[in-house]
Amino acid sequence: MMKRFAKSEDGTAMVETAIVSTLLFALTLGFVDFGYALYQWNAATKAVQVGARLASISDSVATNLTAAAPIASPGAPVVAGAYGPFVCTYTGTTGACSNGGTFNATNFSRIFRGDTAVTNDDVCPTITAAQAPTMRSGMCHYFPGLRRNNVVITYSATGLGYQTRLGGPVPTITVNLQNMTYRFFFLGGLYGFGTMTMPSMLSTVTGEDMKSTFP
Repeated sequence: MMKRFAKSEDGTAMVETAIVSTLLFALTLGFVDFGYALYQWNAATKAVQVGARLASISDSVATNLTAAAPIASPGAPVVAGAYGPFVCTYTGTTGACSNGGTFNATNFSRIFRGDTAVTNDDVCPTITAAQAPTMRSGMCHYFPGLRRNNVVITYSATGLGYQTRLGGPVPTITVNLQNMTYRFFFLGGLYGFGTMTMPSMLSTVTGEDMKSTFP
């Protein structure tokens, strides 16, 4: 009887099916998760592009910027490295800029949320169809789940503008994201996927006539 039992192949197909189905199921869920990760990457890239554009036409988050350039030689170029850079970030609920820059939370909110109501939190307000023609979308509208402390805005002198220019110097503005991790539906608890860091991304533009109102 034991010999017949050892040679029996009854149930083999069921075992093989269970093994293959498990692998196939994991592979299918992996495709879904990595597809979502690619979506997050694209959304984050678009968010920094929008953020840089908004920063270039909005009042500076570092309010010291307007008076940062030298004024000893009116009309002379503002050389690279003449001021800053001012690197502005949020830490918890408090914003700050490097090099003694004064952080303006209202101006930051306009970049993060667009022209929606200014609030000191991570909530991303909805822009209705009726509001869309007169309201700009912010970074958070392009990348749901984005938080203020993920956004880094840098104003630097790269040789643009001239001394005593009305409105201040012309900065080079860079917007990038920090401390971003991919969000996974199914693979979050497997092999460290839950802590996979999103690669750095940034967008750099030249400052324009900075203003806070919709054009």
